[in-house]
Amino acid sequence: MSRGTLFDKVWDLHTVGTLPSGQTQLFIGLHLIHEVTSPQAFAMLRERQLSVMFPERTIATVDHIVPTESQVRPFVDILAEEMIMALEQNCRDHNITFYNIGSGNQGIVHVIAPEQGLTQPGMTIACGDSHTSTHGAFGAIAFGIGTSQVRDVLASQTLALSKLKVRRIEVNGELSPGVFAKDVTLHIIRKLGVKGGVGYAYEYAGNTIEAMSMEERMTLCNMSIEGGARCGYVNPDAVTYDYLQGREFAPSAAQWDESVAWWESIRSDADAEYDDVIVIDAAEIAPTVTWGITPGQGIGVNEHIPTVEDLPEGDRPIAQEAYQYMNLQPGTPIQGTPVDVCFIGSCTNGRLSDLREAAKVVQGKKAAPTVKAFVVPGSERVKQAAEAEGLDTIFEAAGLEWREAGCSMCLAMNPDKLQGNQISASSSNRNFKGRQGSASGRTLLMSPAMVAAAAIAGQVTDVRDLL
Repeated sequence: MSRGTLFDKVWDLHTVGTLPSGQTQLFIGLHLIHEVTSPQAFAMLRERQLSVMFPERTIATVDHIVPTESQVRPFVDILAEEMIMALEQNCRDHNITFYNIGSGNQGIVHVIAPEQGLTQPGMTIACGDSHTSTHGAFGAIAFGIGTSQVRDVLASQTLALSKLKVRRIEVNGELSPGVFAKDVTLHIIRKLGVKGGVGYAYEYAGNTIEAMSMEERMTLCNMSIEGGARCGYVNPDAVTYDYLQGREFAPSAAQWDESVAWWESIRSDADAEYDDVIVIDAAEIAPTVTWGITPGQGIGVNEHIPTVEDLPEGDRPIAQEAYQYMNLQPGTPIQGTPVDVCFIGSCTNGRLSDLREAAKVVQGKKAAPTVKAFVVPGSERVKQAAEAEGLDTIFEAAGLEWREAGCSMCLAMNPDKLQGNQISASSSNRNFKGRQGSASGRTLLMSPAMVAAAAIAGQVTDVRDLL
């Protein structure tokens, strides 16, 4: 087993005890909730006449079901209105801080916590959402959990978990122009597989990762779950501390030096032992596009869709299923594939730096008339900052719609949905069947810059040709 890693240190520091099952009872420092997975959890508390043990450690927002064109209440979707009303009531009943629409702090749960300094190194974080691994970018151990576990954290501030193995994924070298953190994570998943991380925490390291901004690191950690890992993290460093300093919930000036010293102490030791180590050369990573129905079915933009014979035997059944569903021909180039919808946003790629990169691509150009393209900021703060820089004007001049904050078409639990068998160029995290709102809709995952390039060309294109 691993020894001396950040994961081991944070796990040990938060261990309350060992349960009869052999699992660890782990204290959770920060609990994030939203409108989709919390109503049933609160109902379970009421049935047992339990209260929220530490309401000050729970933060709520609304993101999945909110419309991004008009957020006037009541929502047109009756179920969405009921869900937000339930969250409002539950937060009032239990004295939980709730960042509602119009508060200036609303947004995707994995965007708002980091931008306010709620997410910090050495924490344990849980949320009823798969992509909670995002917060590992700060050197936190963050878990996506189910509704019954949301109940457990509300009631006890702990989780019953089995300790994970730790795999170090080291990426070294300089990324080529037009290659972003999204391409790095899609490349890793392609290399290790969607089940390669089962039973593991991923520690991302190497000088490529060290050179990334915090927002890039969040993109990387966000998709750890798509590779089968339960969580992913980056050791905290000067980049982390510079990002956090001065944010509302970050340590005060008087506590700052002491906090940084502690954060430094939880970094993985130089002689830490890992259960597995993978080394990747950044030079081999190209702008990456998925062609199938899992995030692991990705190729470089200049590659051809693999044939069955190109693939390991174990990958062939899902490939056959993908060929049929996606209606893409094996052996043909992915570049040039027509797209109907271009979506820039999500907890993976809806931050300010993502929007800046997309704006660079579309500035002075026009979106193809055959494409519906829209940009959804990850939070009200991101929206405000983007508008202050004039990014909204750039997008609108290019023919892309500028929307309100929310999860939008990432999972389509709102009006933003594919229609029929439309094909989407998406900066989100999942390309599962039906993921974007249509049972026959098709999703190609790529970086925000690549989505922007597809919007201009009306088809999958190499963003490097437009930069």
